[in-house]
Amino acid sequence: MVYEYARTDMPISFPGLFGDWSINPDVVAIPIANGVRWYGIIICAGLILAVLFCCRQGKKYGITEDNIYDMMIWQIPLCIIGARVYYVLFYLDLFRRADGSLNWGKMIAIWDGGLAIYGAVIMAFIVLQIFCRRKKISFGAFADLGVMGLLIGQSVGRWGNFVNREVFGGETTLPWRMRVWVSTTEYIEVHPTFLYESLWNLAGLLLIVFVISKARTFDGENACFYFIWYGLGRAWIEGVRTDTLKLFDWELFGQPILVSQLLSIVFVVAAGAVLFMGKKRHPHGQEDLFVNKQALKKSLEAQLAAAEGPLAGDAAMEASVSTELEPAGEGGTDEAGTPQKEEEV
Repeated sequence: MVYEYARTDMPISFPGLFGDWSINPDVVAIPIANGVRWYGIIICAGLILAVLFCCRQGKKYGITEDNIYDMMIWQIPLCIIGARVYYVLFYLDLFRRADGSLNWGKMIAIWDGGLAIYGAVIMAFIVLQIFCRRKKISFGAFADLGVMGLLIGQSVGRWGNFVNREVFGGETTLPWRMRVWVSTTEYIEVHPTFLYESLWNLAGLLLIVFVISKARTFDGENACFYFIWYGLGRAWIEGVRTDTLKLFDWELFGQPILVSQLLSIVFVVAAGAVLFMGKKRHPHGQEDLFVNKQALKKSLEAQLAAAEGPLAGDAAMEASVSTELEPAGEGGTDEAGTPQKEEEV
């Protein structure tokens, strides 16, 4: 039997690594109203870390802290909406009443669970494109910065799934297997796929920071690597998970088509094509990067201002000397400003 969820009131353990040691976190951190859940707190922590990291890295991409904070005002609410819409679309039957009509109240009840990261990623890039166009900022440069924040948020956020006892894979006997309980008397030992994805994203972040970003030759290169790296990892991990979104009732070779797996493959192919074309057009050098163009522009403006300074001073000096040397004619004035005539000899 395949289980998609485990009991949230029972302990979690890793018997192959830590023996009988276990942890039993409550999913609710603060019991007020519907409850402030650890999942939400962990997601917020990932978001804060991502924003702070991007603010520190922004100068390397020609992006200011104000740009980041202004963009996040739009990104946060719209990405939540995008993540929810994506989930609802592919689990639409869960939001129908007995008569087949749609339950709109249930659709917006995100506190009951149901967010899909790919929905948030797609919305994030749509919002970023519009923002950069209005602010006249390089979309590729901002995307290169933003994907590092995405990897941080995704890496940290997966631990919210750990607390919820979700996003795990099929049963296994591997040493790092995770034990969760499906009833008060029955447990299963499964792939901790939340951990696989968390570590995969962390590795991707380190590769971008220490390798990919240092060899960038065009804006958007980090973003291409993100979609290739995350797409490959997600396609693999999605095949191990038991709670994957399915593309309606469609099948391929007798197997259900997994939405995230299919989308991951599409992203890998598309990003690979963009990366190939970008490297072909910009094989060497970093002079075409937005940050370097901005630096060159500021340098030229500074040089022009420095050159105009002495010229303006010389012109003012010449005008002053000319005034002092101008002879007082018949229409001249004395120091008090009274008109004077030259004395006749």
